[in-house]
Amino acid sequence: MERNKVIYITGSLRNPRVPAIANEIESWKLGWEAFDAWYSAGERADDCWQYHETLRGRSYFQAIEGYHAWHVFHFDKHHLDRSDACLLVLPAGKSCHIEFGYAVGAGKTGLVLFDGYYPERFDVMYRFAHTICRDLDQVKETLKKL
Repeated sequence: MERNKVIYITGSLRNPRVPAIANEIESWKLGWEAFDAWYSAGERADDCWQYHETLRGRSYFQAIEGYHAWHVFHFDKHHLDRSDACLLVLPAGKSCHIEFGYAVGAGKTGLVLFDGYYPERFDVMYRFAHTICRDLDQVKETLKKL
């Protein structure tokens, strides 16, 4: 039995378009599972983690070695490792860009989606992506070819 291909969608916890994009990709019936379960932590997940660690008197360097940090890291890494492609939905923060770089460095196909987003500052490093997509139609056309 052949498994669906997996596209790991990375983006901001504060971007309500992430689950909509996942739904859209799966609606195309191209055989892609759109993974976005990390989004279920909620838009304040990182803020709450920092707040809790601060209440406990821990520094960032102590917190990053804690159970929570390792759990979240292994969850995300597991799903990045099982993916075939990674879609970076802009605008996005540091974590998303690190996940995207990890995925591309691990040999996954990398797509960056600018749909409705125009950067304040130009950045040439998006050239690491296999495809820079202006809209979801470009994402769809790329996924059809993979």
